[in-house]
Amino acid sequence: MPPPIWFDESRLDDESTLTSADPSLRRLAESGARVRREAGEAESALAEAVALARDQARPRAVVAAGPDSRLLRAALEPWCPVPFVAWPNPGLPGWAGGLDLVVVLAPDGGDVGTASAVSEAVRRGCQVVVAAPPHSLVAEHAAGRWSTILPTTARDQLATAVLVLEYLDRVDLGPPADHEQVAEALDRVAMSCSPHRDIAVNPAKILAIALADANPVVWGGSVLAARAARRVAESIRRASGRTAIAGDAEHLLPVIEKVAPRNVFDDPFSDEPGDLRPVLVVLDDGADDPLVREQRGRLQAAAAAHGVRIETVDADATSEVARYASLLLNGRYAAEYLAIGLVND
Repeated sequence: MPPPIWFDESRLDDESTLTSADPSLRRLAESGARVRREAGEAESALAEAVALARDQARPRAVVAAGPDSRLLRAALEPWCPVPFVAWPNPGLPGWAGGLDLVVVLAPDGGDVGTASAVSEAVRRGCQVVVAAPPHSLVAEHAAGRWSTILPTTARDQLATAVLVLEYLDRVDLGPPADHEQVAEALDRVAMSCSPHRDIAVNPAKILAIALADANPVVWGGSVLAARAARRVAESIRRASGRTAIAGDAEHLLPVIEKVAPRNVFDDPFSDEPGDLRPVLVVLDDGADDPLVREQRGRLQAAAAAHGVRIETVDADATSEVARYASLLLNGRYAAEYLAIGLVND
């Protein structure tokens, strides 16, 4: 029988424990710096891409190609003034051609399917904007008359996405996405969730403690908050090896509504996995859409009726992209602290 796993919250303020976890915590803390560095190093290429777009007519459609295209879809679908398609599969839609813009996120630059899609876009005469490491497989396939490569080095999906979103903002095809606003939002999260801030005032450590004896059910109301919820749930699963789900309200309500009322005779210190109850984690980016309010209300009412705890993560940044980044980093910090606190007896 494997040893029981329990959560030792004292580890979250223990200096030696936090020192051993420094590499992963430091990478989270440097998120804002990576956004600034990528934007700074690609500034001349970004200006070239914007100038090229200004010399041409507005594209008939925008195609986001490659496996990382779903993040662009979450950001662009409510904003893009022309038809937009996310195409995570190899190749391109059959109709894509010289009137269309193809944008690609390739943080690693080595995906064969993405390289194939970029090569096909160049062959069809599409306008192509690729964010990828210089001299990578994807960058090499992007060479063409109507192509611009935005050089990246951090191999960070968020920093790469912010670079492409800033380009789309400058050519009036996407939401406001100033990289400095995003970096400032990430820096604020890094300060508030720093390992040097103790449990009493550290929102990520507080959330980790709330998740320690529960199976998280993560919800975000807006399109970008929902995207952040899926990524946060993925981080929690990797950190803890436990179930963590994210989805729309109609998918999460049955999970909450099936929770049995707490038994007053239950052992509060039981470590059996079967005793873990859901906890509703709401990622609130301030979206005030009536549908979002209605869904949030239904989830919170169901949680209250079934004795399910509710934890809320807020974002107060100035743009939608910055709020997404803030929610994502908050969740990743909580997942990291959860991993630090979980120990085998």
